[in-house]
Amino acid sequence: MSYILGTYLRSVKENFVKGKGSYLYTDKGEKYLDFVQGIAVNALGHNHEHLVKTMKNQADKPWHLSNLFLIQEQEKFAKRLCEFTKFDFVGFQNSGAEATELSIKAAVKYFYSIGKPEKNRILCIDSSFHGRTIATISAGNNPKHIEGFPNLPNFDHFDFGNHDQLKERITDKTCAILIEPILGESGIKVIPDHCLKGLRELCDEKNILLICDEIQCGYYRSGKFFAYQYADIKPDIVPFAKAVAGGYPSGGCLFVKKVAAGMKIGTHGSTFAGSPMAMGLANAVLDIMLKPGFEEHILEVSKYFFDKLNEIKNKFPKAIKEIRGKGLMIGIQFFEEPSKFLKEFYNNKLITVKASDNVIRIFPPLNVSKEEIDEGTNIIIKTLQK
Repeated sequence: MSYILGTYLRSVKENFVKGKGSYLYTDKGEKYLDFVQGIAVNALGHNHEHLVKTMKNQADKPWHLSNLFLIQEQEKFAKRLCEFTKFDFVGFQNSGAEATELSIKAAVKYFYSIGKPEKNRILCIDSSFHGRTIATISAGNNPKHIEGFPNLPNFDHFDFGNHDQLKERITDKTCAILIEPILGESGIKVIPDHCLKGLRELCDEKNILLICDEIQCGYYRSGKFFAYQYADIKPDIVPFAKAVAGGYPSGGCLFVKKVAAGMKIGTHGSTFAGSPMAMGLANAVLDIMLKPGFEEHILEVSKYFFDKLNEIKNKFPKAIKEIRGKGLMIGIQFFEEPSKFLKEFYNNKLITVKASDNVIRIFPPLNVSKEEIDEGTNIIIKTLQK
């Protein structure tokens, strides 16, 4: 019997006691290739030596301080992140759902602060994913997540790719459009660059804020630091999380100046967000990611991986329908429900994770090697042959 709330189907029962880079090891000494990495959280793999060293150093300093005090690690990280991404302000949170909550509050509060309180509705893609709080499941409007819970009335929805419906659903009360540039949970659906450009232009035309949820696709997961950068646009608000602190809970929202001006003292807060430990690790992640050659490595191994997977698709055309994604945010879409493939991958010591639309997601660490990619693709071939 487990005393843990039964909200997860734990298909993987092994006791993982050690991790190193792309691999996990059980208490029985079995080795698994981890192409989930905490669902895009461990962007630098398990137990990266710079992160381990940072955590050990921070362990002898204050782990937590109230946000009523100045936290030097916060100031350092905020400066680095804002200067690199060209945003004006950042607000810290502990998770992706919290970051999205902050983005929703800030969008509504901006229009309230400029004397337009009626503009308080947010337009989202139907059956998308932005978290599991009441507000974020209302934003996503996925029947699987919202069943049995109140659906907040401040969200409108349009179907993925339906441009006419998108325009029809905008009203005088719309304050923001909230989208994932690459929809992760919904099946690794990539919004084309020209559509992102069109969204930016539409928001400017209608006096609407654009919120790009980069929680899963951000931090170089797509090959760029943020996925919206492929379209050469700039959103007004960008929630981010997952990979920020290399496995330690951390996240936040980036804001342009006009939006940040609406968030006054007392309009938002968090007990734990931006702690010295989290910010120390967040700075350590930037140390690695901002080094010359980091992005180039991702783009190189991404092309290598996609080429391999498309070869497999052509070899097994009755099993695989499509290879999706960008960078190292990869989806294999099967013609049938893919649970049996997921199970066999795992039996062959490859860890992957499901998404909607008959998709299995593959999220290797961003510093994955071509040899590890070969190992993973060989397991996929072995599974499909069986």
